[in-house]
Amino acid sequence: MRAGNLLRQLDQRLLPPLTRAVARLGDRSARSGVLTWAAVLSAAAVLGTAVWAADDTPVGDRTVGEVTRVGVTDGDSVPGYLRSAAADLAALSASDSSTGNGTYALVTLTEYLPPQRLSAVLGDVGVSTVFGRVPLPGRQTEIVRIPALRVPDDVVAGMEEVATRKDAEAADYRARAAAVDGDGPDERELRERYVSGAEVATAEAAAYRTGCACVYAAVVRAAPGALRGVAARPNVRAVDPAPEVYRLDRTVFTPPLPEQRDVVRPPADTGPSPASTPDGPVQSTPPAPAPLASMGESSEPAPVVTIPSPAASPAGSTEPPPPSITTSPDSTGAESPTPASS
Repeated sequence: MRAGNLLRQLDQRLLPPLTRAVARLGDRSARSGVLTWAAVLSAAAVLGTAVWAADDTPVGDRTVGEVTRVGVTDGDSVPGYLRSAAADLAALSASDSSTGNGTYALVTLTEYLPPQRLSAVLGDVGVSTVFGRVPLPGRQTEIVRIPALRVPDDVVAGMEEVATRKDAEAADYRARAAAVDGDGPDERELRERYVSGAEVATAEAAAYRTGCACVYAAVVRAAPGALRGVAARPNVRAVDPAPEVYRLDRTVFTPPLPEQRDVVRPPADTGPSPASTPDGPVQSTPPAPAPLASMGESSEPAPVVTIPSPAASPAGSTEPPPPSITTSPDSTGAESPTPASS
């Protein structure tokens, strides 16, 4: 109740009885005493109401601005991360599922899987999001997050949406390339970059539209026993429990890629232009994931949409295309010495 309303109610309840009492009193001294007590009571009521109103101010969300990160970052040891995730999962107790709905966890896979194969891995646990990328050999491709409460239906639908966006992105790159005037070294380089971007986006669109083997991680929620069961299944590389996570919109998940075996490294793009789209897992040497903000990670977190494609620029614009979130090469086939755990 607002302070003004409370004071009005106090006036309505206290003043009429006090007025009647004063009218019944005949002598001046009695009237003066009653008025004195009425003034004291009124002052006390006003003071108490003011204190109550000050203490009744709503408390804001204390977690605003806080972001929880689960996964790996540039420079992390992948073997160290896998060992740490396994130890955390083994130590997870039933009491960690304080809400009764289970514990959030990041599941990473040993290889890229198509949507239809996810049911065998994740079918009996609650899924929130899957992570995917088209593993074109030696090319930077965008890491996408697809909301997926129903597997595989939501994954297939999400891939179709990404394919549509990639078609638009490829058309935008081609328009930018056509709008570059001149034949100097800078113009040729810029035009080639736009053409390369269009080729990659076209290959990504075709792959997602056919339900490619592109999913490599997922965010799930289940009881500790169920999470340990998922960790023991084929195609599962690690299950990293995150009992500290209560809100997905304030959490950034950065799973390692299947091809990363030693250290998470920054993006690189050394491959030729894609000649075809992958029908299944592709042996490639693409890079390690950069943190996703969300969904601004929003976290900007954090959360849970694919990264938007570059906006179309005016005709004649020669600004380079914005880089997409990609991955970086991790190994070249030979196993490197295992670094110290991070």
